[in-house]
Amino acid sequence: MVQILNTRHEAQMHGIKSLIYGNSGYGKTVLATTAPSPIIISAESGVLSLAGFDLPMVKVKTVKDLTDIYQWITSAAEAKQFATIYIDSITEIGETVLANAKELSKDPRQAYGKLMDDMIPLIKAYRDISGKHVVMTAKQEASKDELTGIVLQGPMMPGSKVGQQLPYLFDEVFRLGIGSIPGKPDETYRFLQTAPDLQYQAKDRSGKLDKMEPPNLSHIFSKILS
Repeated sequence: MVQILNTRHEAQMHGIKSLIYGNSGYGKTVLATTAPSPIIISAESGVLSLAGFDLPMVKVKTVKDLTDIYQWITSAAEAKQFATIYIDSITEIGETVLANAKELSKDPRQAYGKLMDDMIPLIKAYRDISGKHVVMTAKQEASKDELTGIVLQGPMMPGSKVGQQLPYLFDEVFRLGIGSIPGKPDETYRFLQTAPDLQYQAKDRSGKLDKMEPPNLSHIFSKILS
């Protein structure tokens, strides 16, 4: 039997799946405070920027930690209170997985292969959690296109194959940037870039966002789902 669904309803029920990258110190961690009812899954060494907030948080150090948390989020009644799953950062988790794999294998190729085998399915599993927004942050790095010579800034992951696939796994890819106010070089503001240019990767599959949006995830999610 064929079940006919409604695209608007499905989008509303599925939640927004976003990847946000940026340089260190730009505020990727504190951006979690702007998301609706978030729980933070942290692989970072510290969350000092969140010291002034009372947000629920769990720490991960291994792939098993991330798997256990996924099972809890998708099955525990206690997890129903959270509207946003905020993973900070997927880069740190990937680096931990790779380091563990290198300890177990003398062949670096096998370690990078294990990284891809472990990380891609986990990223997809979290991305496909229905009924919740999922945000993953990543560090920023430059990569050069060997054919064109163009250097493009994008999300960073250890292992070129994982890094190349990462932007394709999400509907929304944003760069967290800092700009200067014209005539006031000492005053800065933060923004989320939602469309690509010749220097940065970004995309908005909803087609509802401006090229530059304020760094407020509740505002952005509401705008996309409006």
